Amino acid sequence: MDIHRYLQEKKEKVNSALERYLPKKEKFTLNLHKAIQHSLFAGGKRIRPILSIASFEAVGGKGERILPFACALEMIHTYSLIHDDLPAIDNDDYRRGKPTCHKVFGEATAILAGDGLLTEAFKLMANQPAKDHLSSDGGLILDLINEVAQAAGVLGMVGGQVVDIESEGKAVDLPTIQYIHTHKTGAMILASVRVGAKLGGAQEEILKALSRYGESLGLAFQIVDDILNVEGEADLMGKKTGSDLSKGKATYPSVLGVEESKKRAKELVRLAVDALQPLGPEADPLREIARFVVAREY
Repeated sequence: MDIHRYLQEKKEKVNSALERYLPKKEKFTLNLHKAIQHSLFAGGKRIRPILSIASFEAVGGKGERILPFACALEMIHTYSLIHDDLPAIDNDDYRRGKPTCHKVFGEATAILAGDGLLTEAFKLMANQPAKDHLSSDGGLILDLINEVAQAAGVLGMVGGQVVDIESEGKAVDLPTIQYIHTHKTGAMILASVRVGAKLGGAQEEILKALSRYGESLGLAFQIVDDILNVEGEADLMGKKTGSDLSKGKATYPSVLGVEESKKRAKELVRLAVDALQPLGPEADPLREIARFVVAREY
């Protein structure tokens, strides 16, 4: 399959849905709306929502029921990028070649834009009706919301971010790097895969296989991101071009070296693809997304 075409088609579908799901513009909050639009449509590849869609379809999910959850995942990701860029955290002036949200709209509005996206994400997920295999009380929807909340919260992305900040400028060991990557980045990637699988009606064994895929892919994703940052390439996660080593960031290359990190990333991608053996050709997009992670030029 042509993974580049697949990613572009799904990206366009997610972008159209995001436009529909965003709150309508209002006179008194127009600047807030502009700040959200500035960051949400800054050119990201939409990997998290695409993973949720691919996982949903891999287990037989049909239609567009996945789209609200896919868009919610992207809203949460964008909120995290807005806050990461703030002077109190990474203090970045540019993201994807454009001025960061706080540089254009000010710190206060940027903080509130992130807050708004996070809140709208959970509102979007909670507003979905229960139908088909979902229980009458929306039990699965509550389970999906809990899944995303765990991944985005203190025991997931936020916790990983804190450890990342606390590790800056320090000599850290491999377990610390592993914790940062599996929580700050990996948790939301794993949740994206699991949300799609659960909504698509995956049976327990298939869900376990997809979870193994998501765990391996999430860690590989961030290792490759580290390598690209160190070697000065633009990365897939939305960070601006440039080395995080200059900021004293804890990275895989800083602990294992670049070549060993590349080997580790390739091994993780192999494990991710192997985890999908119980699934047939319907999971090919997931396989190709995993291979795409290490296919980028270092």
